[in-house]
Amino acid sequence: MSPRTPAPRSRRERPAKPALTYDGIVATAVRLMESEGLQRVTMRRLAQELDTGPASLYVYVANTAELHAAILEELLGAVDLTPARADGDWRDRLAAVLDSYTRVLFDNPSLAHSALVSRPSGPNYLSLVEALLALLHEGEVPDAQAAWGIDVLLQVATATAAEHSTRSHSTTAEGEDNAIAAAVRDADPATHPRIAALGSDLVSGSPEERLAWIFRAVINGARVTPR
Repeated sequence: MSPRTPAPRSRRERPAKPALTYDGIVATAVRLMESEGLQRVTMRRLAQELDTGPASLYVYVANTAELHAAILEELLGAVDLTPARADGDWRDRLAAVLDSYTRVLFDNPSLAHSALVSRPSGPNYLSLVEALLALLHEGEVPDAQAAWGIDVLLQVATATAAEHSTRSHSTTAEGEDNAIAAAVRDADPATHPRIAALGSDLVSGSPEERLAWIFRAVINGARVTPR
């Protein structure tokens, strides 16, 4: 007696799939990024994870770039904005908010690179910008200069996160840094007098110290540089 072939299962007997929602799509995309990396978060891969067709996702998200911006927007909710409402020098508090933003990107290296071109526009992004603008206003930075200065501050933080998150995962970064430091220290005063004069100071300071100084330099520049 030959074994019976199982009867095909009717679609009506299968458990109903949860309805697609924008929040559900973004949450799944974030989980995919954390487990597989941002480069794997495509519309096709996301549709596979959600057991649907890519066309169904386009109702909620226009393309992969918009999807990556939505992931960034979601993670911006982890930025610590409490320094904006605390006491103390407004410059230090502004640097603290920017430092928190940088660390969120640093913890997600592939997202840091995407953030250089992605433009989120959700409530978490707006809350970040509002906090930074409020601190610049507290410091009496003219509104027109604050409006443009905010771009520079976020660009510096984003680029720094992208650079250092990449180098922290590089097996050659330490050797490259040592080679640069040696080249600077050994520069010939006859051909490179300014490098020789500054010497090791060119590569001094921790990444945290240098970033804090950059933030202050941009803040001070915004205060005195008219549009």
